Amino acid sequence: MNTQHTHAAPRFPLGQVVATPGSLDALIEAGHTPFEFLDRHVCGDWGELPPEDAAANEQALLVGARLFSAYTLRDGTRLWIITEHDRSATTLLLPQEY
Repeated sequence: MNTQHTHAAPRFPLGQVVATPGSLDALIEAGHTPFEFLDRHVCGDWGELPPEDAAANEQALLVGARLFSAYTLRDGTRLWIITEHDRSATTLLLPQEY
């Protein structure tokens, strides 16, 4: 798990950023902002993913496929961020909202 993040250059465009009501409520309840995780996602810190999923994201950057990150909030809630293959939109959501 990567708990430290250094500010790196964005690696791809996020497109339109949207968030489900559940994800916004969870972020607020845990004392986070969406920007903490969007910054990590756009800089290629994919959060808590198995190595093969992180490698799939690296390949997706090259071929224009969907990008996926998973993070754990302070209270243990899981947050997902998905950027569409065409980079038109990025969505913050909870796994149960997928």
